[in-house]
Amino acid sequence: MTEPEGVLLVIGSGLRTYREYLVESIHRCARRAGLGLVLLNNLKPTWQRGYFDEIVHVDVFDADEMLAAAREVAGRHRVVGLMCWDEPVVLAAGELAAELGVPGLSVAGVRGCRDKNRTRTVLTAEGLLQPGYALTTGLDEARAAAARIGYPVVLKPRAMGASIGVVFAADESELDAAFAVAMGAATVDQSRYGGAAIVEGFVRGPEISIDAAVHKGEYLPMFVARKQTGDQPYFEETGHVVEAGDPLLHDAQLLDVLARAHRALGVEDGITHTEVRLTDRGPLIIEVNGRLGGDLIPFLGKTATGIDPGEVLFAVATGNRPVITPTRHAVAGIRFGYPEHDCLVHEITVPADREQVPGLVLAAPMTAPGTTLRLPPGGYLARHSFVVCEADDPETCARRLDTATATVAVDAVPVAPPEPGTAFEMPAGLLDVDEHEGVSA
Repeated sequence: MTEPEGVLLVIGSGLRTYREYLVESIHRCARRAGLGLVLLNNLKPTWQRGYFDEIVHVDVFDADEMLAAAREVAGRHRVVGLMCWDEPVVLAAGELAAELGVPGLSVAGVRGCRDKNRTRTVLTAEGLLQPGYALTTGLDEARAAAARIGYPVVLKPRAMGASIGVVFAADESELDAAFAVAMGAATVDQSRYGGAAIVEGFVRGPEISIDAAVHKGEYLPMFVARKQTGDQPYFEETGHVVEAGDPLLHDAQLLDVLARAHRALGVEDGITHTEVRLTDRGPLIIEVNGRLGGDLIPFLGKTATGIDPGEVLFAVATGNRPVITPTRHAVAGIRFGYPEHDCLVHEITVPADREQVPGLVLAAPMTAPGTTLRLPPGGYLARHSFVVCEADDPETCARRLDTATATVAVDAVPVAPPEPGTAFEMPAGLLDVDEHEGVSA
């Protein structure tokens, strides 16, 4: 490659199974545009070496360290764009984009997305349907807020992601324990918004998510995911289904709510992942995230619609309006495997190919042998595996996911729950190693 005209700065690669498809597309776009790629990453490089011209090993979760490394790169290169899809880092990355003068969500936009309390405040002021809510730091505050809002309520950390610390309280008798769970997660959060929990009214209705591009303030939806969650009181996500022809992509009321919310938050350029409840009073935004969706939702979107989220992300990061026209009309879904109880994993075996499971696209273990998986509230994201399938219609996709899930073999032994008062655990065995890359068809 000749000397690039500029570089695209990427903050955090993510795990290979979850994000390589994005990096591959971004690399291809950068080469076509004559741009270099520089990665700031907390993980020592392995698979990333095949895509990036320069990799700086730095703790991206330490904002000061990350910013110092990024400024050093900007002193040596002309940075023309910036990308970040890791929730704990998006705030500092968004503020950095503004500092460097490259396209981004805007400072107001990224803060409005990262701070759930600010999201509620802005959207309520905009006149959009929202639940009653209150920011709390103490149990007495939470009790008073719940009594004022009315039960049932949901308690959640102010800025955590992945439904960590989100818990349902049906009545006053469940409030104290729920607040302890939410604040336990909020205390672990080391961001500027850590240490506080939101109490809000529980909203009934199916939950969806929408991944969309925003170009110069224009909201451009790409795909809708229908979300599946575990049983209350917790809200951990167990699966998602994306249908290219989902009628919600053309629902005028939903699209108006989404566009108004993004304008009110001040989102300018980037990709967002918005979670919405479809209530009997209309769409209600649960939260707006200033990044691509997790849980391989963008991969499902690409599989179902043909829209390449890596190409879309590259376009908006470099100041161009993306192409979001579907080229496929299929259905794709993901199902995550959870243990029935806390356990120590010995081995996980997943389906291997389409001959074994029709429609199989991808399958992988999500934890290493020797890992202890703990269910909420002792731990979160206790997933041992996932499977992805595609089909021509949602019903067939669901049957194929059932078949694929049934072929996952789990060799694990139960373990005792953690002692009361023990801080919750995140699983230590999420994989980023070549030998567990799943099956691609």
